[in-house]
Amino acid sequence: MIGSLGLPEILFILVLALLVFGPKRLPKVGRTLGRALGEFRRATSDLKQTIDREINTVDVKEEPAPRRPRLAAVEPPDPVETDPDLQTEAETEAETDAAESSEAPDTPVARTELAAED
Repeated sequence: MIGSLGLPEILFILVLALLVFGPKRLPKVGRTLGRALGEFRRATSDLKQTIDREINTVDVKEEPAPRRPRLAAVEPPDPVETDPDLQTEAETEAETDAAESSEAPDTPVARTELAAED
């Protein structure tokens, strides 16, 4: 049965509708009522789906993104001062070769000086 309505209640409603609307208009009223109920069910179903979809969208947006650990800033080490007496033989040779090199250093100032000489 429909909800808490029993057979006697449903028969009473049908007889009352027949008396109020008459035998000619009762089928038309029944069709109109059926279409209205169907449309109401579709509208409530669509509304429920929309609400569920929005709730799922909000849940996805609220999930925090996995955080990457923050790395501490690393400062460059202090330059190590070398004692000239402790220089290796290779470092001494490199300095000597650089001093003997006839090439001018490739810096903007050197390029400007070379251009001025020409």
